Amino acid sequence: MLEVEKFEPPAEFRERARWSDPAIYDEAAADPEAWWLKQATELLDWDTVPTQSLDDSNPPFYKWFEDGRLNASANCLDRHVEAGNGERVAYHWRGEEGEERDITYADLHRDVQRFANALKDLGVEKGDVVGIYLPMIPEVVVAMLACARIGAVHNVVFGGFSAESVRERMEFSAAKALITVDGARRKGKTAPIKPAVDEHLGDLTSLQTIVVVRHTGIDCPMREGRDVFYDEAMAAAEPECPAEPMEAEHPLYILYTSGSTAKPKGILHTTGGYMTGVTATHRYVFDLRPEEDVYWCAADVGWVTGHSYIVYGPLANGATSVMWEGAPDYPHQGIAAAAGLGRRADQPQGLALVPQGDRGRALSDRRHLVADGDRRDHDHAAAGDHRDQAGLGDDAVPRGRGGGGRRERGQADRRGPGAAGPGAAVAVDAARSL
Repeated sequence: MLEVEKFEPPAEFRERARWSDPAIYDEAAADPEAWWLKQATELLDWDTVPTQSLDDSNPPFYKWFEDGRLNASANCLDRHVEAGNGERVAYHWRGEEGEERDITYADLHRDVQRFANALKDLGVEKGDVVGIYLPMIPEVVVAMLACARIGAVHNVVFGGFSAESVRERMEFSAAKALITVDGARRKGKTAPIKPAVDEHLGDLTSLQTIVVVRHTGIDCPMREGRDVFYDEAMAAAEPECPAEPMEAEHPLYILYTSGSTAKPKGILHTTGGYMTGVTATHRYVFDLRPEEDVYWCAADVGWVTGHSYIVYGPLANGATSVMWEGAPDYPHQGIAAAAGLGRRADQPQGLALVPQGDRGRALSDRRHLVADGDRRDHDHAAAGDHRDQAGLGDDAVPRGRGGGGRRERGQADRRGPGAAGPGAAVAVDAARSL
């Protein structure tokens, strides 16, 4: 029989939590559709407020908030700037070689508007697919939100994948443009990305434009008439680009599975249900307090965890996050422990990278720790041995997923919190294989 461990949160944490009354589960179970409609209208800004929640008339193609209109980029940026929080730091970026940059909401708002106009200048329109093949640098967020601002569908490829994998995903999705980088850094080495992209994507007929971010400064080939440097496109673009209201069921992004067990499958995520889900789960699962917390999701933006809990969830909630370019054990294993974060979402393997002697110190100022992505086995639980030393009590919350979680997401229908709603399963709003 499967042994299930349960860790109750400390009483003090429970009392202060955003959700401290278990009756929330009864409320959601009593009328899941009404419960999620309430989350959608309370947590997001809508150009047209939805009056209907779930349309399950054509399973498995469930539709959420179909009569509503909103823009994901505006919910992540504009409303925070308009509320007077433009100078709040959106990301503390930490580079591979120790560089530090603080990017505010006003900075992102400015850059996203310019790049949205740059994309339009390059012929990108609503509904076009734009590939993004970038490392963990601020431009990856700018690119994603610029696409969302004008209704282009972004297709992010994990920066650790090969150029052959990029071609496969761009070809399947008929991408019109690709945003990439001159080179990518990893553990003291720089990989020439643009030449590899040219080699494998040079004859892809749908691809009309390649935008290149000058990140490492290495030389890279540029094809006249197709390639443009990111900074030059930005300089030529107009500064203001109003966010366009999108239908709730308008596609926000495509994300492909890794392909480790079969051919990669593209999952299409639509705007209204996805934004409701990730905004709610990020706010409540992480017990977020954006005015005081510094939050770190140690995943990569190339995975759905990164889309949801590095970009859309944190920004929709006005959070201050850390973006980490490099490996969490470079230039030494203790580097991640020195980041000084108040909140951390991680995969269990990430905890194993913290040296045993540093784990108590690494966790001592963490108010809430969520391990997501894999089963919490005894090896991964080693960091949990330091809960008492760190003063966390039992507030180290494993949210093991493994293969079972993937099956749960496949069965997602219309339940409330604790089960699968438009957020607990991020593909529930539109899980359509392309």
